[in-house]
Amino acid sequence: MPKTATKVANRNDLQDNAKQTSISVLSACLTDSIDLYNTTRHAHWNVKGPHFHALHIMFEEFYGTLEKDIDEVAERLVQLGGTAMGTSQSVASGTRLAPYPADIKAGMDHLNALLDRYSAVAKGVREGIDQADEAGDADTADLLTAVSRNIDKAVWMMEATATPTGEG
Repeated sequence: MPKTATKVANRNDLQDNAKQTSISVLSACLTDSIDLYNTTRHAHWNVKGPHFHALHIMFEEFYGTLEKDIDEVAERLVQLGGTAMGTSQSVASGTRLAPYPADIKAGMDHLNALLDRYSAVAKGVREGIDQADEAGDADTADLLTAVSRNIDKAVWMMEATATPTGEG
């Protein structure tokens, strides 16, 4: 779980317990999403093989979507009085994702490694939606729902790409 700084007072009238819950949820989702963004860029830069072009373009689309979602999550975190921790050190020490195998090159190996991580982030975001909703923060739950849709779409696209013709 990423470290969170002391909550900054603000005029947002959300109850303090809801703010604290959402700050914690958003911090975890932010850390994992930044790790996933960096991992997706790594795969984009290093993918090789017969599916290079299609995967290279797909991974670029994914990290572009992640970049927008990361910004929304970070800004919501700050709106609630938290501090958006995005340094390499804070991400490395706080991510819930397994380390990415930096030595892989083959397109399908990257695809499967990313699928594992996107699925883990999807699970964490859905848990965050439930926690924010239970705490009474509908806006954070709504924001994370949009993020969840984007992650689920990426998972679907990767699964469709990874499934051999005639299966599925």
